[in-house]
Parts: sequence; structure tokens; C-alpha cells
Amino acid sequence: MTHGYDLIDISVPLADNAVSEPFPAKIEYLDHQYGGSQMQELFGVSRRDLAVSDGGGWAIEKIEAITHTGTHVDAPFHYGPLSDGRPARRIDEVPLEWCFAPGVLIDVRSLGDGDEITVDFIRRQLDEIEYVISENDIVLLQTGCDERLDSTQYFQQPGLGRDGTLWLVEQGVHVIGIDAYTIDRPFHAMKADFDKTGNGDVVWPAHFAGITSEYCQIEKLANLDKIPVRHGFLVSCLPVKIARASAAWCRAVALIPK
Repeated sequence: MTHGYDLIDISVPLADNAVSEPFPAKIEYLDHQYGGSQMQELFGVSRRDLAVSDGGGWAIEKIEAITHTGTHVDAPFHYGPLSDGRPARRIDEVPLEWCFAPGVLIDVRSLGDGDEITVDFIRRQLDEIEYVISENDIVLLQTGCDERLDSTQYFQQPGLGRDGTLWLVEQGVHVIGIDAYTIDRPFHAMKADFDKTGNGDVVWPAHFAGITSEYCQIEKLANLDKIPVRHGFLVSCLPVKIARASAAWCRAVALIPK
């Protein structure tokens, strides 16, 4: 039972050798025949003894992947060892109430590759939907990049800068999500700015804002276009509890009141 909510999956899969990953996961799929061999060794049975499964056993997968693959939640420790002057929280230390909270959807699809999602832009979008951010809201930035997930064009996206990130956190936001590879502007845009200016502040400014003010982010969301409202819904992005990790995979879901 969903107790009066429609559930919308806003996650992408953790996939083998995905085009949308600079550091792609490798998944080895071990079938029932392999599992049968394991069970024969473990239990001391023969293939014939496993009559119900015709000699087969469990299917399992071996995954080699960084924790920042697929839809995942970044902990403050991802940005640096300190956050807001204190030891930065690892993913297993992030409060659960941050990861199950009201959502607000901000449409940034009018912005182009390398554009910054500025404070003024966010304010205008909030004015258009007549919404004021509340404490603990989860803000979702809709770029539409998930439509290009299987293409190298997936990395063409807008992103937050330092000012936009800190402004959202100042409003009481603990989690910011985006349906693109990164919450920052794309790597190629930041590199071009650094090559032009020589100013290191243009590199990873939204992430590094988390050193100043504590926050988490959800990267590689999807299907935000399927959310029928801009606010008045819930978001669940509970991360896998990986000890002392900087991030963890999650099955992000939007809960829409019926």
C-alpha cells in the first residue's frame, strides 16, 4: 500500500559500462548455473540433489563501481574533510529526515550547456510557481539531461555555482538534486573558464560550497518531467548505508498525493 500516494521512480540504473559515467561501473552477472556450483560446494550436494531448480542455484552479481555512479547521494565529506567548521558528515551519518522530505521542482530547461543556475533565476522560478522554500525542502533542478542519458551529449548541462548553492542552503535546504551528471556546471565549462582566467575558484564551486555550509546533493536523477506538480509532493532519497563513505547509491522516488 502507498497510503494515498502515487510513486514515481526518479532514479537511473547502476549500469554496466554506462556512457553517462566518466568512471563507469563494471557488473559481472553470475547466472543460476554458477550459483548451483556454489551451492554444491557449500552444502555438499550434487546437481541431481537440487531437483527443484534442475541443478540451478542463486543468481548474483559482482559490481566494481565508485559510490558516485548512477543515482546517488553525496555526503558533505565528498566536498572536503570539514563542513561549516566541523568534521564533515559521511553518508552513514546523514540524518534520515534530510532524505525523506517535501520536494519542490525548479525548471531550468531554458538554460544551456555551461550556463550557471543563478540566485536570480531560482527566485524567478519560485515566483512563477508561487512558492517559498521551507526548512528541509528537497530542491530538484530539472535540466532534461536524463533524456540524453545514453549519449555523450548527456554531459551538456547547466549547473549551480557557489552563490546559488549557498542561497538554497540559507533557506533551510539540506538536499539539492539534479537530473544531470553533476550539480556544478559541466567539467568542460569549468575547465574553459579556468584556462581563460587562471582563477581556481571557477572549479567545482557548488560542491566546494559545502565546505562553507553543510548540505547533500542527489546527482543523476531522472523522470522529473513525470512529476505532475511543482510542489506539494514528497521525495525519498535514502542512501545505502556504506560505512564512512563520501556517497552512496539510492533509489530516489517522488511521492505524489492522489
